Amino acid sequence: MSIWRQTNIDLDQITAAQQGTMGGVLGISLVSIGEDTLTARMPVDARTLQPHGRLHGGASVALAETVGSIAANLALDSNESVGVGLEINANHVRPVKDGYVYATAKAEALGRTTQVWTIRITDEADRLVCLCRFTVAVIPAQRARPS
Repeated sequence: MSIWRQTNIDLDQITAAQQGTMGGVLGISLVSIGEDTLTARMPVDARTLQPHGRLHGGASVALAETVGSIAANLALDSNESVGVGLEINANHVRPVKDGYVYATAKAEALGRTTQVWTIRITDEADRLVCLCRFTVAVIPAQRARPS
């Protein structure tokens, strides 16, 4: 059974809407959606490397929060509620020097006021690079709109 409350989900359209945001600057794009998972990829290049030539931990966290936030909001009725990041932690397990990394968000708990997501970031050989836990606050949509 699908967890998604949004209908007619167009991953290319959602990716295009990231232009002008951190996700767009880092080259993050959505690549697949399952019944209860959302996967994005990010290039490992000059935008996402640290000075030692390895994937920057902050870039991994930005990828995790991006895919987790998009997933959280797809699991909500956007007319009623919006999901915003509350807390994220990350365990960096393996270095990556080039190619792409893939982040898959999976809901652990979808509550009325909070959601908890696990985001697994893997390399192109499907080896674990980073494991994140992301907590989302669910707030009324009218509170999230710019004034």
